[in-house]
Amino acid sequence: MGLAGCTQTEPPAPAHPTTAAPEVTTASNGKPSLRGEAVIDSFGNVDYYTTVSGDTLASVAAAYNLSEAKVAEFNALQPSSPVGPGTKLRLIPAGPITGANGAATVDPHGIPTSYKVETGDTLSGITYRFNLTQEQLAEANKVPFTYEKGGTYFIQAGLVIQLQKNPVDNRSGKGKTVTNSFGQPVFYTTVDGDSFDSLGYKFRSTTEQILLYNPALTADEPIPAGSILRLIPGELKIEGAQGTFTANAEGIPLTYTTAPGDTERQISFRFSITDLRAANRPTTGTGGTWYEAVDLPTGELAPGQTISLALDKPINKPGL
Repeated sequence: MGLAGCTQTEPPAPAHPTTAAPEVTTASNGKPSLRGEAVIDSFGNVDYYTTVSGDTLASVAAAYNLSEAKVAEFNALQPSSPVGPGTKLRLIPAGPITGANGAATVDPHGIPTSYKVETGDTLSGITYRFNLTQEQLAEANKVPFTYEKGGTYFIQAGLVIQLQKNPVDNRSGKGKTVTNSFGQPVFYTTVDGDSFDSLGYKFRSTTEQILLYNPALTADEPIPAGSILRLIPGELKIEGAQGTFTANAEGIPLTYTTAPGDTERQISFRFSITDLRAANRPTTGTGGTWYEAVDLPTGELAPGQTISLALDKPINKPGL
């Protein structure tokens, strides 16, 4: 098993409610506010707006930080075209664009819920087309990031990615979280209302990962309150991190003994370490770390080395 997978097979979010904008004439930033109804997505982004008397393309565009030309383009209108009351205006592109040329599914309100990535798509194109931030896209897909990192690409042709969150119980996510010395969550004690979705959004872990790390759970059954869940592979050996480790009384990993084929990246992933080298600085010399690598380009480490997994309990040795 390697890094967290990016393909999402979980169902798209249900329809999102239509909400009315407050009846105010001028916003605190000097831009016009609107009184019509807005259709929002699961993150609170406005994708559609229904005009009322007095609205213009320019006032709608200004309220949502868009240009009048863009709002006109999204709605197949000419800039400065009059819009009568009750006109439902799109505030997102109507279809494929450069960098996001694939097909999307939408809910009954027109909110895009999932998208199939096409060759040539880009992260910026996808987030622009669907009115999302990179952080929101990552949360919807229960992954820590959507940009390319260490040779891992979220945007891959053929993948179906989620664009919205499913509703979760407002009681969820209030359990105790135990973190490692890098501030990364390692264990979580569940409370009433917790679900695979709520945990996935909070800790950026897919349902498949949570089940893999916690074999006592079952996908089609509720998660019992009071369960202590593991949020990292930990005892589960993965490709590129096959060695053994020690832990403290709370179960937080402290040291790790490398095995043949282990790499910095996979060790870091297995134990949720953000800076493995920082816990293994040399006491002398100019090197970034004291442990030895057998292949610098891949980050493969020499086997049989005991290295630190804890920033507050570093292992320091003379450098070369």
